[in-house]
Amino acid sequence: MEEISTDNAPASIGPYSQAIKYGDTVYVSGQGPADPGSREVEVEDIQDQTAQTLENISAILEAADTSLENVIKANVYVTNMDNYDEVNEVYAEYMSEPFPARCAVEVSDLPIDIGVEIEVVAAV
Repeated sequence: MEEISTDNAPASIGPYSQAIKYGDTVYVSGQGPADPGSREVEVEDIQDQTAQTLENISAILEAADTSLENVIKANVYVTNMDNYDEVNEVYAEYMSEPFPARCAVEVSDLPIDIGVEIEVVAAV
């Protein structure tokens, strides 16, 4: 098991790794739209939040020698399902066919005040 960490994505806000590489698989912890440098959420629009979230995931995957193209499974958490279409629109710009298996659920709250969090599993 190998910890994956990069300064190009926000540092963890709790006792967990940005990602863990195990064999030929990378498990990326839930990521949100915080800016990697400031660790602050600098965007409010759900589409901008989704894009920043996926940029953060992309940076972590790159540190693990893989990419969004190799994502096998994604879990998407939104605080308002009314934003589902906007999240999907941006998600589709970052992911390629065949699209990963995925679930999307509405949650009542997230650890910080954000509208979307995404976790992924990717092949190396």
